Amino acid sequence: MSGEEGIFVGGGGEGHAVPQRLILQLANRHGLIAGATGTGKTVTMQILAEGFSAAGVPVFMADVKGDVAGMALPGNPDDRRHDAFLRRAAQIGYAGFGYRAFPVVFWDIWGERGHPIRATVAEMGPLLLSRMLELTEAQEGVMNVAFRVADDEGLPLLDLRDLQAIIAWVGENARALSLRYGNVATASVGAIQRRLLVLETQGADRFLGEPALSLADLMVTDAEGRGRINLLAAERLMTSPRLYATFLLWLLSELFEELPEVGDPPRPRLVFFFDEAHLLFRDAPRALVEKVEQVARLIRSKGVGVYFVTQNPADVPESVLAQLGNRVQHALRVFTPNDARALKAAADTYRPNPRFPTAEAIRDLGTGEAVTSFLEGKGNPGVVERTLVRPPATRLGPLTDAERAAALAASPVAGRYDRTLDRDSAHEMLARRAAAAAREAAGGGAAAGGAAGGGAAGGGAGREFAHARRYSPAMPAPRGRAAPRAAAGRGDSVAEAFAKSFARQIGTRTGAAVARGIFGTLFRGR
Repeated sequence: MSGEEGIFVGGGGEGHAVPQRLILQLANRHGLIAGATGTGKTVTMQILAEGFSAAGVPVFMADVKGDVAGMALPGNPDDRRHDAFLRRAAQIGYAGFGYRAFPVVFWDIWGERGHPIRATVAEMGPLLLSRMLELTEAQEGVMNVAFRVADDEGLPLLDLRDLQAIIAWVGENARALSLRYGNVATASVGAIQRRLLVLETQGADRFLGEPALSLADLMVTDAEGRGRINLLAAERLMTSPRLYATFLLWLLSELFEELPEVGDPPRPRLVFFFDEAHLLFRDAPRALVEKVEQVARLIRSKGVGVYFVTQNPADVPESVLAQLGNRVQHALRVFTPNDARALKAAADTYRPNPRFPTAEAIRDLGTGEAVTSFLEGKGNPGVVERTLVRPPATRLGPLTDAERAAALAASPVAGRYDRTLDRDSAHEMLARRAAAAAREAAGGGAAAGGAAGGGAAGGGAGREFAHARRYSPAMPAPRGRAAPRAAAGRGDSVAEAFAKSFARQIGTRTGAAVARGIFGTLFRGR
């Protein structure tokens, strides 16, 4: 399949045999698949994924209802829809119609219906975590302070326990930290810890940790040169919509950060489908929308195409919608004046076709029909066409448990992510520092009494800021050992030690910091 020939999507309806193809060379200009529930968005997403895979382009997409998993198996001639598929293929001139399977790799945040998929806390970064936790502006500020402290102090933030530990330490040392990083309100610290507890209850501790996903495992082809289709099992994930949207946004930002510039390749390096895209933008702060717009505008130069899938184009902000050149619009139903305005707005975004009114066509479309507009050779939007979407080559519907288990066993990444790693990180480091401080306090009482009249030159004033209270006993202790509490009087020495070591900290802070990505992430290395 040549880049100019592209992916055959369908033919014209109402007797108009106008072939509709998505040109591979322009597929990284992003796209939109929209339409009301039950109008055929999932099948359109499925046939596009088949086309990209056949062209050697890997795909990542979420399976939000469990019915896209059938791409791992060929369609069934005994299916009740088989005759209708044959008639449609003949009507639109799709001579290549036939059933076949595609290479599918299953992923699941919880590791139940696919390979576990994880990210470290540092890779998520304070902005995305704040979004996931629905933090206020003040609470987000405390989260940023925690990340900055971890950065300056060389404390790796890998899993949820690391984040809980550093937030607790920030709360204990709020007064000293406020002098350097800005106000740290105890109420904000408590609110963040409560949100983290809820997140842990929802199972996010399985997602935040190691081994972190390697993007290279998403961007491979099989022995026949077909791109692998990476399916994220999202039925359970959709019950936590913020977690779902934040995870996909994190993955998109990782692709943006790690992939090199390739310009406009003859075909994309990866195509990313963002299903239920309205969850990403619902109640999103302006800063986050601007970041998404920036990623959408720049990631095409990395060879990545992003396709937003949603019920209504109005779900996507105009600044992002303007970046989506390839469009498939299924039916929009009109029941209210707001629906009528949304229909008109959707129709106005297309290059008109003199053969039919676009708004009426969108309103009257049947299941499996769409109005389509794909970018043409020079990148110009094509004239809108009323299109019968081609039938899929793969099974429509879910897999049985046995079929999924067989696919997982034969997966090229089987066993690579199954076992959790628990490396030495912030949680353990803070616990050791607290233990050392407690031992010092218990064994140095006499020395401390003798130095009391000696002024700041004694051990207390000379103590480094890095050895202040490092662990809160209110947080879970590391496995197999308890976390001792620092001496009660140590809080006063924090400010003194901080004042003495401030100049030294300033000198080393730049060397300790690691480059932040577009979403504020830290510690880019694994």
